[in-house]
Parts: sequence; C-alpha cells; structure tokens
Amino acid sequence: MDKSTASQDIPKHFNPGSIEDKWYSFWEDNGFFHSEPDDRESYTVVIPPPNVTGVLHMGHMLNNTIQDVLVRRARMQGKNACWVPGTDHASIATEAKVVQKLRKEGITKADLTREEFLEHAWDWTDEHGGIILQQLRKLGASCDWERTRFTLEDDLYEAVIDCFIELYDRGYIYRGKRMINWDPEAQTALSDEEVIHREEQSKLYHVRYKIKDSDEWVTIATTRPETILADTAVCVNPEDERYEDLIGKTAIIPMVEREVPIIADDYVDMEYGTGCLKITPAHDENDYEIGQKHNLDIIDMLNADGTLSEEAEYFIGTDRFEARDLVIQDLEESGQLVDVEEMTNKVGYSERTDAIIEPRLSLQWFCKMDELAKPAQENVMNDNIQFHPSKFKNSYNHWMENIRDWCISRQLWWGQRIPAWYYGDGKKDYVVAKTEDEAIEKAREKSGNADLSKDDIHQDEDVLDTWFSSWLWPITVFDPEFIRTGEANEELEYYYPTQDLVTAPEIMFFWVARMIIAGYEFEGEKPFSNVYYTGIVRDSQRRKMSKSLGNSPDPIKLMEQYGTDGVRVGMLFSSPAGNDLLFEEQLCEQGRNFANKIWNAFRFLSMNRSEETTISETLEIDEDNLVDRWMLSRVHETIYAINKDMESFRINEALHKIYSLIWDDFCDWYIELIKADEPGANIPEERLSRGFNFFEKLMKLLHPFMPFITEEIWHHIRERRNNEDAIIVSSWPAFDKQAVSDSDQALFTLIQKMISAIRNIRAEFKLSPKDDINLIIKARDQKTAKALHENEWIFHKLQAIATFKAEAELEKPGKSASAVIEGTELFVPLEGLIDLDKERERIQKEIDRLEGFLKSVEGKLNNDGFVNNAPEEVVQRERQKKEDTETNLEKLRANLEELDQ
Repeated sequence: MDKSTASQDIPKHFNPGSIEDKWYSFWEDNGFFHSEPDDRESYTVVIPPPNVTGVLHMGHMLNNTIQDVLVRRARMQGKNACWVPGTDHASIATEAKVVQKLRKEGITKADLTREEFLEHAWDWTDEHGGIILQQLRKLGASCDWERTRFTLEDDLYEAVIDCFIELYDRGYIYRGKRMINWDPEAQTALSDEEVIHREEQSKLYHVRYKIKDSDEWVTIATTRPETILADTAVCVNPEDERYEDLIGKTAIIPMVEREVPIIADDYVDMEYGTGCLKITPAHDENDYEIGQKHNLDIIDMLNADGTLSEEAEYFIGTDRFEARDLVIQDLEESGQLVDVEEMTNKVGYSERTDAIIEPRLSLQWFCKMDELAKPAQENVMNDNIQFHPSKFKNSYNHWMENIRDWCISRQLWWGQRIPAWYYGDGKKDYVVAKTEDEAIEKAREKSGNADLSKDDIHQDEDVLDTWFSSWLWPITVFDPEFIRTGEANEELEYYYPTQDLVTAPEIMFFWVARMIIAGYEFEGEKPFSNVYYTGIVRDSQRRKMSKSLGNSPDPIKLMEQYGTDGVRVGMLFSSPAGNDLLFEEQLCEQGRNFANKIWNAFRFLSMNRSEETTISETLEIDEDNLVDRWMLSRVHETIYAINKDMESFRINEALHKIYSLIWDDFCDWYIELIKADEPGANIPEERLSRGFNFFEKLMKLLHPFMPFITEEIWHHIRERRNNEDAIIVSSWPAFDKQAVSDSDQALFTLIQKMISAIRNIRAEFKLSPKDDINLIIKARDQKTAKALHENEWIFHKLQAIATFKAEAELEKPGKSASAVIEGTELFVPLEGLIDLDKERERIQKEIDRLEGFLKSVEGKLNNDGFVNNAPEEVVQRERQKKEDTETNLEKLRANLEELDQ
C-alpha cells in the first residue's frame, strides 16, 4: 500500500465505501489478525459458531461487533489477540434445508441412501457455507481467518466421537427408552432446551366417560382430545371426595370403547379442570410416570411424522390436528362432549422448525448430567467465571439445580454418527467403538461369539445433537486430539482458558453451561473467564427481529447506506449488557453523522497545514494554556473511565464517553479555541501540532469501535514509516493520573457554562454574534475572579466581547440581562444594544399572550369532566403545556424586571 503523506489532499466528504475494502485487505494481508503462541499475554475469544448455511442478521451484527471491540482493544494493549472464527453444521436446520431442496427436485430423503444424502448435504454446504463469514469481514471483524473451523471437519468430528466414547466408558452415557420431545417435522428427538414454550389461547374440552356396569359418567378435561384414542386409565386424587366411590371401578374410553381402570394418585390437581384426568402414558411425560407407577398399558397412537398410527384404531394416517377436529366431531355426535372452555396454556414448539412438539416415548441416547454439572454450577456461583450482567447467575443456578439428563441422539443423517454398533437382537446387544473393526472385536468379546463378522453388525443410524460438538468448541479448535489423549498441545496450553465469551442469553443452557461442564470434565479448567450476554435486537414495537415478521433490515444494506462504522456505533449506542436493543435506523444515521463530524474536524485541521507543517512525535501541551490543560485532563479522565467500563463490560457506556469527548470537547470547544487569533489565518503551527497529537489519541480510543475511519485518518495525519505503524497495532493510550486536573476542569466547565449563558442572552434579546457586548462578572470569590481574568481571551475569542470585568465585589448594574452559574453572577448591560422601550413592549405582549394561554389550559385542568374522561396522554399533554408556559412566563418577567432597573 502506498504510504500517505501529510500534504495529500483530504476529500471533502467522508466516503466509507471507498476505504472499507482497502483497509480490511490491508489488515488481513499484513497478518494483523493472525496469532501464534509467543511470550505475550494471550487474549482469546472463540466465536459462537453461526450455522454454516446462515446469513448475517441483526443479532450477529451486535454480537460480533462487541467481540471485535474487545479483540481490537486487547490487541492495542499489547496482548496476543486470537479470535477464532468458525461455523456449526447445525444438524436439524441444515438437514431441513437439504430435504426441502431435494423435494423441489422431486426427490425424497427416503429415495436416497445415507451416503447419497450426505453428498447432497455437502454440496449444499459447499455452495452456501461460509457466506456469513464473508459478511463478517464486511463488518470489520478482525478474526484469525487462518484458524477458521467447522464442526464437521474430520479432526473435530473425531473429537466428538472420542468424547462420546470417553463419557460412555465413564458411565455418563446410556441408552434408554424414555419420554422425550419429538419434532414431527424434522422427525427427530429434541432436548428440553430446544423446546420453546409459548403462551397461547387454547380450548379445554370436557368429555364424558361412561362407568362400566352403571348409569354413571365421569367428566374429564383435556386440551388434546385426539389422544383419547390412546388412554389407558382415568385418574383422580385419593383425597377428592367427589370421586372416592369411583376408585377401582372401570371407565370406558369413548369411540374405541376400551375398558380402563380408574386409579388414584396424589399427582392429580383437584382444582384443575374437573379434577379427573385421562392418562395417556405414550404421549405425556407426567402420564408416563403415572403409567410406570401403576403398571398401565402403553398405546403409541402417533407415527414419527405426527400422523395417527394403526394403534389409534381411528383416522389412521390422518394428521394429528386434523384428527383432533374429527375426534371432537365424533364426541359431539355421541353426546360425550359436555363443554368447551377457553383457556390460556403454554405450548411447546421446536426451536429449529417451529413445529409443535409431541411428547413421545422413544429409545434414545442420554448423558447423565447431575454429577457432571456440579463443578460448572459451583464455579459460576463463586464468580470464578463471571456473568455480565450478574443477574443471569440466578437463572443459570436454577437450571443447574434442576438439570435433567440430556437427550443427545438425533434421528438425522447430517452430523456426527453415534459410534454404537448393534448385533444380535439389535436392542440390548450393542458395543460402543470408534471403528467398525474395533466394534467387531468388542462384539465378539461381549457376545462370546468369535465368528461375528461385519455382516452381523451395523452402526446406529442416528447422529449426535449439534450442541454435543459445540460444547467442546473452546478445546477442540486448538487441540482436537486432546479429548482422546488428555495431553494438551502447545496451542491449547497457551490459549486455554479463553478470556471472554460474547453470546445471547437464550443459549445459556444450550451452549454456555455445557461448555463450562465440558471444560471442567475434560480440561479440569474453566473454558473462559467472562460471559457477556447481549440483549435481543427488537424493533420499536419490542418485537424480536425476524425474517418471518419482515421487521429486520438487511445488515449488508445498512452498512452500504450508513457505512460500517456508522452501523457499529448505532448498534452499540443502545446495547447495555443483557438488555434488549430497540433498534431504529436513526441509530445508524447518528453513527454516520458522528463519522462525518470526525471527518470534518480532521479535514478542518488538515486545511490549516502547509507542506512545511511538522507534527511532533509526542504531545507537549502549553502548560500556561488552560484549554490545553483542560483537554489533556479530559482525555486522561476519559481513558481511565473507558478502561473501567471495558473491564466491567459496559461497552455502550465506554462508547458514549469517547463520543462526548470527541464531539463535545474536541470538536465543539478545543478546535474553536486553537484557531488563529486573526480571522482567515491558519492555526499557528504549535497549536496545530498539539491538535493533531490530541486527535491521534482520540483515534486510538475510538479505533475498536470505528476501525475503518480511524485507520484512514491515522495514515493521513502523518507519514507512517511502515505497515507496522498501522493504528490497529498501535498502543492503547496509557492513563496518566498526573494529567488529570480537577481544578482545571472545574474552571473550564464554569467558563463553558458562562459562555452558554451568554449565548442564551444573545438569543433571548436577539443580539447578533457580531454585536460586541460588555461582560461584567461578580465572581463567587477572588480566586475565581483572578482565574477568569487570566482566561479572559476565551470569552473574547468565542463571544465578541468589547470589555471584560470580573471581580468578587461588584454592584449589580442596571438594565442588564443576567445569569447565575455556580455562585458566580454574570451581567450583560443592554443599554445601547437594544431599544429598551420596544423590548419592554415586546416582552409585555408575550407575557399577556402566555397568561391568556395559561388561563385556558388551567381551565381545562380544573374541569373534572375533562381530567376524568379524556385519555391520560391528552391530560398529560395539557399538564406539560401548563408547566412549560409557567417556566417561560417566569423567564420573561425576570427579563422585564432587568430592563426596569
């Protein structure tokens, strides 16, 4: 890349599109993102791997911007920053997309062998995979792309298999028939964490069951009448006097006419529905437990795709929801549907396909979690691993205390195939082995049959839950063989544990908790020190942004419109840790405006340069100049505050501080005060040099947040000797406590407030900025008066002041506008500046008008009919009008009093 020179022309307008690709290529080509173990302190972040076929959405934007801010700052602090990128194979989501694609081509999954289907899946992955990683480059993400990993890479695949075998050998993994969550669309089991419960309006159906050999009936209440076809008991509470005579009798199930026992169990809530339950052991977890306890029959009435099986006897092959309508119709016709009640209940949906899940009794693989979870629970609760914000510890602890065994098998082909091999009856006869040859040897030994061959065994068709691979992510991205060998390589020794994890609260249990569990189980150490939980990106109506709602903007288009730096700033402005971000495009516009403000300030300084201008290597302020001392103090005060904020993960607060320092302090005050004393002249060389020195510090502080504009300006400020002088690898500004002066800041703040008061007086009395005014100050003490006199030039420079007087003892001048700031009184004599009589007349007219307006507003507010009947927002608006009018009247009367003195 050509080196910039100080004399180059600076474009009038900042055009982010022309510089973003340039600087990203520069950073990558120079290897600034890449990390190798060395003698520096490591700073490691592993990316929450997005789905391999995914595209960038607003949640990714927020999450990865925060990661990049942390990584860029660590790099500037001299740490060996390593941000490992990668993608997740996402078994359910990716397989669903491949199945959908094949369906459009007239092919079903059942038409293909496993190997043929996987070829299609890899083709899909090769075509669509990696798009999101390219999009992260557009965001400016400084990932170590040479380290990009994919959870189905051969060595990461093997690590997952090693993990399964290791945990199986330790007794943590078992195979059993249990009630699980079933996704009828994906036709696979789900873990509890993959089920999203939504509150919905439902119907509670009251159905009569006949009591055998009597004229009696019992009424049950159910939200799922179609499951009546699989009932094997009716259950009441043993303490319920209404039903005590029925216990031990027989009920007859409607439609199927099945005879079932009436049993008693204290599980039954006497207050819910009719206090009488139908028991369907195959289709409800609690019913299953009751069925086991009372030795009830189990009837599985649903096929894997959610249609009714032959065991249902009725409506075989019909979809479950269509069957519900048909069952209701039949019950109505038979007179057994007594009542339909509206109710609110929670319905479980598949986190991946959004299908309503079905509880299903199924033979699956499980991982015992109670013992594994203990170190993970302890080390979060004792803050060895810190959550930001800490409020998430409570929900984490609750989950850990009530943790259930993890269903880790999935009825899919895309993923790590379970290393279990079956022989004999194929149910209880199996071995766990990494290869077929190992499996044969183990099967021969276990069965005692030395003649077993490859034809006698077959591998489990299922794959492992995607999270069973990603829970190893902080370990396997550095050393995939560690799970098998237990001996860390150089990279794992250096980079593990990682430092900060940035993720969303909704995957706290899917991923965060499980990574912590795996870290302690396999490495004996935490996987990271901090977990920063971002909020959910929502629209102005507080709805979660999603493609289905059509309320999510295209991140790429946002960056094209507002510039990447502008979008990064816009998102970070409103994203405190753990709190949702209410996103509006105006935030990005604000970010773009900030970039333009920075560019214009830099361009103004550059326009004051000549070919001979030199900028000193170090910042040396004029110790006799309050403005220099104040600016230096503000810079170091902000460095200290930003460091504190970043250490506490208050990233948006850190950004607000640097924003205020640049926009308010540097652009609006400092630049104005270093301008040449003569109109039209260039800024004096020494002042200009200090201005650029300050600007360099500001660009360093801003770089993690706005990497592109800061790198561009950095190379324009002075000629950089080589590529190693890039801002991305420059040193983070050091905090100098001696540079912070509370007294200088207090004095300058007083002057700022006084100048703002003068500007308000000019506006109120319609005085032109060109009108010279006399400024009289009654200082709160002699020390303040002396300090103001010493810095009188600031007032002259900014306020076109003719004469200046500041004393501790002064008589209040007549016919003056005034203001009081922190005990110091400020007066501007008005005689000779305005026509006092006309001004009195104008003010009095305005007072009369506002008094009349106030009277009408008070009339409304004194009217009980209006206050009690009008919408609250209308009443509040009138109250605000009253308050604003009273404030304006008070100010006008004070001005009139000043003129009369």
